[in-house]
Amino acid sequence: MQDLSGQGWQQLLALFIALLLCSLIGLERQLRQKSAGLRTHTLVGLGAALFMVISKFGFGDVVGGAVTLDPSRVAAQIVSGVGFIGAGLIFVRQDIVRGLTTAATIWLAAAVGTAAGAGLWLLATAVTAAHFLVAYCYPWLVRRITDSPPATLVLDIRYADGRGVLRTIMAEATERRFAVQRVDTRRTGGTGADAFVDMELGLRGEGDPIALAVALSETDGVLSVVQSDTREDA
Repeated sequence: MQDLSGQGWQQLLALFIALLLCSLIGLERQLRQKSAGLRTHTLVGLGAALFMVISKFGFGDVVGGAVTLDPSRVAAQIVSGVGFIGAGLIFVRQDIVRGLTTAATIWLAAAVGTAAGAGLWLLATAVTAAHFLVAYCYPWLVRRITDSPPATLVLDIRYADGRGVLRTIMAEATERRFAVQRVDTRRTGGTGADAFVDMELGLRGEGDPIALAVALSETDGVLSVVQSDTREDA
């Protein structure tokens, strides 16, 4: 017989499973040092599970007669609500989009929590396992499929003069598996502390051009980074 209060071991077990599974998903994001990590994913999944438990068991004392409830409506609202959190994790800087994977993972954690709250524990566990498959195996698979010779990359960089920025740029490129092929610099404006330099930097390597451009754009003293050319060696 169902407890009309909607509280018991079944509900606690659902919340515990959501806590455990979403913590695993969040831990993966935390280890990768993403903006939303262990706490965010755990709280989103646990909250989604609680909303689903409330939807299923929280209105037993009012259902009956002319009163009917549709628990599926809560699941739909969870999807809409989590969308706002995901949107807050996505940002664009100099035509480079970041945070899409973390936003999608937040959405997935909410789905896992909803499934756990609904009592679909096997599906919640399977999707959690699928998350780790995508997070760890797919990057390796993509690298194998797209295995190609090193790319030649040209970046147009503007940086503040007299602050040692050039050395930092070269070190960042080297750390990201690029070799410097060509450096053309010219002082184009400003005087004294406001002087800046425009540089055309030719690189060759197996690193991620987008990740390099983002890292350089966030370097202190770098004013702008534009990727002007990327081509594969024949």
